Amino acid sequence: MFEAVRKLLADLTEDGKHPSRFEENDYRVAAAALLVHTAAIDGSISEPERTRLHEVIKQRFELDDEATDELVAEAIEADEQAIDLYHFTARLNRSLDEKGRARVVEMMWQIVFADGAATEFEDNLIWRAADLLHVPGEERIALRERVSGLKTQEEENN
Repeated sequence: MFEAVRKLLADLTEDGKHPSRFEENDYRVAAAALLVHTAAIDGSISEPERTRLHEVIKQRFELDDEATDELVAEAIEADEQAIDLYHFTARLNRSLDEKGRARVVEMMWQIVFADGAATEFEDNLIWRAADLLHVPGEERIALRERVSGLKTQEEENN
């Protein structure tokens, strides 16, 4: 009996690692990995970017703090193992509709502007990701303007 319980616990923890609540093909892992990549593209993740990353993931995916931390950890691991953006964008294209894919681009802009300004690396990353997600350039630019606060309320109402 004790051996069966020990084996069950070992199977569940896989060498001490707790089982993930996120499946390997979960679109949230792909989206979070793009956000992690966005935060790190300029060489380091600043504290405002780290805070915003946590906030955006928690809010958009309606997670508690523990699940958010777990998703961020999985996203970091996925980003470190990725060789390109296509792995993530292909999964998102299969899982999300047009509006959902645009929301991912918007979340990327939210991470970029967490520290106040966009670098050319961040601009280029989002341009490439939006293209792979089939988000038109006009929409990508409009999302950037809205997130950065460049658009006035009057322009948004028209």
